[in-house]
Amino acid sequence: MAGKSKTTRKSKPRAKVKIKPAGLMGTAVNARRNGRRSEKANQFAYMKPPGSEHAFMVGDTVEVYCDHEKNNDRIRGWIKGIVVQMDSKMIAVQFRSNVFLTDGWMVPDRILWYPVHSEHLRQTASKKVLRKTIPEY
Repeated sequence: MAGKSKTTRKSKPRAKVKIKPAGLMGTAVNARRNGRRSEKANQFAYMKPPGSEHAFMVGDTVEVYCDHEKNNDRIRGWIKGIVVQMDSKMIAVQFRSNVFLTDGWMVPDRILWYPVHSEHLRQTASKKVLRKTIPEY
C-alpha cells in the first residue's frame, strides 16, 4: 500500500430527476383511477352519431345494389332481399335469386354482408298491401 498516490477524480454532474407527487400525475391516469373516462379514451369512435338514420331489424325487406341474375342475364342493380342477421357493424341480407361477388364468383347461400351505413343498402319503398276482406256470412 505504500507508494500509492491519490488521484483526484472529477465527478460528473448528475442529472436532476424530477419526481411528481402522486396527486399531480397526468389527467388521463387520474381519470382512470377515479372511474371517469377522458375525452381521448372513448370506447367507440363514431363518424356519425350512434342513432342511425336507418334502423334495420331481422325480417325487414331491403334493397341492395349488387351483381345478380335477372332473366338469365347477369346485371348490376338494385335487388330486394331480407335481413337475416345483424350485429353492431354488419347486416346479412339473403336473396331469392343468384347473387355474385364483384370478382365474378356466385355466392352459394345467396347471403351478402354489408356495413350498417353502406350506400349500397337501403330500405324498400313502403307499399301498402291491399288485402281482400273476407266477408262474414
